[in-house]
Amino acid sequence: MTVHLVGAGPGDPDLLTMRAVSLLARADVIVHDRLVDRRVLASAAPWAELVDVGKSPGSRRNSQDEINAILVDRGRQFETVVRLKGGDPFVFGRGGEEAEVLRANGIDVDVVPGVSSSIAAPAAAGIPVTMRGVASGVTIVTAHQDPTHECGLDWDALARTGTTLVILMGAARARLISERLIAGGMRPDMPVAVITSATCPDQQVARTTLADLGVEPVCNPSTIVVGAVAALDFTAAASLAALATGDPT
Repeated sequence: MTVHLVGAGPGDPDLLTMRAVSLLARADVIVHDRLVDRRVLASAAPWAELVDVGKSPGSRRNSQDEINAILVDRGRQFETVVRLKGGDPFVFGRGGEEAEVLRANGIDVDVVPGVSSSIAAPAAAGIPVTMRGVASGVTIVTAHQDPTHECGLDWDALARTGTTLVILMGAARARLISERLIAGGMRPDMPVAVITSATCPDQQVARTTLADLGVEPVCNPSTIVVGAVAALDFTAAASLAALATGDPT
């Protein structure tokens, strides 16, 4: 008996790995997140039990302990259980916590990597998170924790990294993120891109600056990209012209 921690990718079912599709087609049980696209679940076998353990922002439904209990229960009963998680199971997906609990209860764990929205969302918007002469690195963080919390991320240090900054789960705290990064020394006119519902039919991309980030509400689910590359769009001719002039921002 095995629980497979499977990455569902950023949304578009065409971005599922072949192994993920194969497992969905033969799983007895699929325990899935709220943000997993319904088109992905269409790959499930007709007999599969679908268990929705999605958590909405601010909701107390389906705590992590409850999800762990469901995984252990199904893992003890069925031969093939898929824990379907948005993006990649080990990138802010609590996959490590779930694997730890399952192994402690004597249940085998298999990890199937998925395409993380931290990379897929910028790419879908035509933004290379690294690019020679523009950005030599990328830093990926979650803003699920309040940026004003003393034990949270060091936003001052993040403002000084000089890398592209990709922020997941930051919609509700976008304005605070802007204030913390500017206070840390990042310039207010730094380009920012907000990609909402990346790779899905309703995908939207908003281009702004750090000073204006969060002035208008940011919808969930969104990926926030901060850095010079956020001004680029390789789905549009404008970026090619900008690069030709040597002014990507």
